[in-house]
Amino acid sequence: MKLRSAVLGCVFLSATTSAASGWVNPSERYTDAYKSYLDAKCPIGKTEIKHFVYLARDRERLRGHVLLESERFSGAQIMYAWNQLEPSKDVYDFSMIEDDIDYLKARNKKLFIQLQDATFDSKYRAAPRYLLNEEYDGGEVLQRGENGDDGWTAKRWNKAVQQRFGALLRALGERFDGKVEGINLQETALGVSSEVDRSFTPDKYVEGLKNNMAALKKAFARSATMQYANFMPGEWLPWEDKGYLKSIYAYGEEIGVGLGAPDLMVRRKGQLNHALAMMHENEYTAPLGIAIQDGNYIGQTNSVQVVERRPNLVPLLHEFAADFLRVDYMFWVDQAPYFEEDVLPCFESIR
Repeated sequence: MKLRSAVLGCVFLSATTSAASGWVNPSERYTDAYKSYLDAKCPIGKTEIKHFVYLARDRERLRGHVLLESERFSGAQIMYAWNQLEPSKDVYDFSMIEDDIDYLKARNKKLFIQLQDATFDSKYRAAPRYLLNEEYDGGEVLQRGENGDDGWTAKRWNKAVQQRFGALLRALGERFDGKVEGINLQETALGVSSEVDRSFTPDKYVEGLKNNMAALKKAFARSATMQYANFMPGEWLPWEDKGYLKSIYAYGEEIGVGLGAPDLMVRRKGQLNHALAMMHENEYTAPLGIAIQDGNYIGQTNSVQVVERRPNLVPLLHEFAADFLRVDYMFWVDQAPYFEEDVLPCFESIR
């Protein structure tokens, strides 16, 4: 008891001294940043930001979608899985992308491709079957999250897998560079460690991501390119800073690949100390993007909860992204009922 009392006394003294000296916990430096935007209201005025509606892989929802009638939305962001686009080695099927481009173009809208090489549900896989052998060290691995299996990911850290991913990017670029608004690679967050896969190391992962980014930029010289970079295995900012995430942002700026992230969470320290801090604290010539994903409309992540009586967070989210992050692109998920009830009214009031 005496030891515990002494420790508590030291903690109290330290906290008191820190408060007196004006010390701010680095992990909480942006926790109140959102408060500057609490007065934001609808309608949302026109800016240089390009707005896209994110439909995930449910591309059938594009047909007849309300975004097609809105001059405020530039088009749709749709996810296409690697195994859909390359059903067998060097055999490509881009018919889905071509159909979606044509449909949008006829309505004066554009497509933003999200290229899927990882999933977040173990029932679904994104890597093509030909990768799943010894030549590519299995090609993919099951991710491990807090709740067990958390989807599959291609082995981005494996050089042979990188070469095949690069071949896909070249084929996509030859067909669609300049015809689509842009293309982004999925988020860097990963439920993999050396315990899950012995070939994995954080350094190899960083190198693999950079190789994929370089291949992306080489394949798409005219359309916008973007790497979603939110969290990196092996570090947690600001306390465990190995330089991994910072190096991805610096490399993207160096080669002209834009940086983005899923989940515009303006009150959660995890997002504030990682992707949102990277955007806020640096100047970029490469484009920046932020995705408003499932649950973000009610201040959550990966949530399908429907809250009937709620504040409309859309104006706050927009102003935070425009002023604090200075983004060029916003990707609004088409989540019911929030998109039609909260997002559209904010954008449709100004012509």
